Amino acid sequence: MRWHVREGSPVKDAKVYIETLEQIRQIIHDDGLVAGDKLPSERELSERLQVGRSSVREALRALEFLGLIETRRGEGTYITDVGNHQFIDLLGTFILQNKRAKEDLAETKWLIEQLCLQLACQRWQEKDLAWLEKNVRQKSMNYELFFQWATAAARNYLLERIWRVLHSFSATIGGIVSLPDVFYEQMLEALAKRDEAVVTEMWKTYAQPPLSKEK
Repeated sequence: MRWHVREGSPVKDAKVYIETLEQIRQIIHDDGLVAGDKLPSERELSERLQVGRSSVREALRALEFLGLIETRRGEGTYITDVGNHQFIDLLGTFILQNKRAKEDLAETKWLIEQLCLQLACQRWQEKDLAWLEKNVRQKSMNYELFFQWATAAARNYLLERIWRVLHSFSATIGGIVSLPDVFYEQMLEALAKRDEAVVTEMWKTYAQPPLSKEK
């Protein structure tokens, strides 16, 4: 059986809509736009993409709904920071209903955190260690701040983004993680020495691995 897509049909409209979203993403990439930058106007996007302004408008509405962009009245449309994306909460609402999914999330997040700590131990720079030491000494460190530091010091963009998503998912079902001050103090000492073995062992001691698969 062959499918024939009629002009103006829902199937064709969906295809144009998806293609428009992808082309807008490509424009963001090609123009080197990052969080805080302004998108081209609706008219300019329509001309560059050679599609109707209604298609551009719908695509932008979808991106705004997901929190990927924001419209400022009288100013234009701007790209938002990945940490504020509402699709994280939306996806979590559906994906994390399954018990196994929740268990796998905890295990995956724990493994990502361990990897980020190991990489941070190898790759931290003087400014990174100075920031960590200051906050540990002032007793202002907490779990979220610590791993924001660790993922940044790991110097791996993708791992940092993955951790943010997993952390947001986890926060919706497990609440806030709390670790004692002594953990951060001992971690600071081990990280300063770039002692990866000690860093890994301390992580396993203070944060027991939540294995989701039975042996």
